[in-house]
Amino acid sequence: MLSSTLFQLLCLVPAAVTQSPQYVLSNHPHAQNIPTIHQSAVQARRILNLSSIATLSTVFPEDQSTTLLENRPLDLGGNPIGLIDYYASCDPTPHEPTILAVSIATSFKNARAGSNVTLSLRYHPPSDHPPGDDIYTYSPANLPRFSLLGYIEPVSASEIKRYRMDRCFFDRHPDAVTWKPGNAIHHSWWARLVVQQIYWIGGFGDRAYIGWIPIEEWRGVAQEEVRNARLRGEHGYEKA
Repeated sequence: MLSSTLFQLLCLVPAAVTQSPQYVLSNHPHAQNIPTIHQSAVQARRILNLSSIATLSTVFPEDQSTTLLENRPLDLGGNPIGLIDYYASCDPTPHEPTILAVSIATSFKNARAGSNVTLSLRYHPPSDHPPGDDIYTYSPANLPRFSLLGYIEPVSASEIKRYRMDRCFFDRHPDAVTWKPGNAIHHSWWARLVVQQIYWIGGFGDRAYIGWIPIEEWRGVAQEEVRNARLRGEHGYEKA
């Protein structure tokens, strides 16, 4: 009975979907008009610029010395955890997100304990985006997303002041002024994510690049390219 029901459901799936499911998350060898790695890097930098909230993932340390103090489970060491956090793309390194780290937060405790960090982002089309060509145009599975892998490093007060990085950050997150360094609530500090690796999924593999973006390509994207780029659903976007 179960096999019969499953067969009936599969018959309802369009042939275009069932023919090559392996290319949903990888590139089809004969796909046409797939963006280049550089074009994909520009798109990713555009998303980094448009967004300001992402998932920050870290790994709990094997050292369990703070477990009892924080009432943590005993077997967290080595386990990953992803939590939403604020960031901003600011000078002098707009390709490396600026972060206001609150010392008591789990992500930054893990980072201070030596964890590497991954920041994961996805593209959110504008709410007034034009109609799509089909049901997959704005499907989350067919929209760009990527992860930045690296580590957290502190940013000096002199660099913050010189490049007005705090103003850049608070322009995106006015509420964060409450927990700026020196506040009376929690200890905090300015940091950046030093990006070492970039993994990109531009959409379905028959129409978008999927794979790693070299760090040189990521750093080499000019801010003018970021400003001029348009993603699906943005005003001025032109389909290739």
